[in-house]
Amino acid sequence: MSNSLTGRVAVITGASSGIGAATAEHLAGLGAHVAVLARRADRLTDLVARIEKDGGTALAIAADVTDVAAVRAAADQVAAEFGGADLLFNNAGVMLPAPIDEVTTDQWQQQIDLNITGLMNVIGAFVPQLVKAGTERGVADLINTSSIGAQNPYPSFAVYCATKAYVTQLSKQMRADLGSKNVRVAAIEPGFTTTELQSHVTVPGITDWLEDAKTQLEWLTPGDIAETVGFIAGLPPRVNFQQITIMPTGQAS
Repeated sequence: MSNSLTGRVAVITGASSGIGAATAEHLAGLGAHVAVLARRADRLTDLVARIEKDGGTALAIAADVTDVAAVRAAADQVAAEFGGADLLFNNAGVMLPAPIDEVTTDQWQQQIDLNITGLMNVIGAFVPQLVKAGTERGVADLINTSSIGAQNPYPSFAVYCATKAYVTQLSKQMRADLGSKNVRVAAIEPGFTTTELQSHVTVPGITDWLEDAKTQLEWLTPGDIAETVGFIAGLPPRVNFQQITIMPTGQAS
């Protein structure tokens, strides 16, 4: 599978670290041209340098997915540089847990803005390219990062889990619209995964719970999710994984 994605153009959001960065490097290694989107331009520059050093092709686009004009401009740039995307990994997100009765409305809004509105901004900008690719190539992929929290309740994670439930349900619904256009839609629901998301958590009881979980079981790595994305995109065009829940072996729920 070393060149299973040769000739494809992949767009990855949330690409400045963690799952996004690992996926960009992995897809480039499989032969795809990758466009990496995130707010931190310096991180993207370093990522592109690593990809190019390994013989890949990458384009850095500094953009905030909550800014609809910036995302549309990014789509225009991908079309101009690479001819348009046929693989979109919608991965930007934030996790800010807190007990619901603390009424942390600013954090609620931040999660909704990035995890839902940002997601929709990216879909709106790139779906036309995916549909075009599906028509011309016979296959395109839209893969969204959800969470095991879309299925299971966790204390203090109500808003985050609700945003991820939106992602999973939206992905199912979009298949009804896009499947007939040769655009495969999938949601990946990871369990405990070592990323920067945990560093944004500041509530003492929750940080203690997360740190304890790291000692109790071996968490997934960003590379595990990256390989899953590559696997989905490398399948024959007739095959669409609607939803993949990927968990650490030791995580029960």
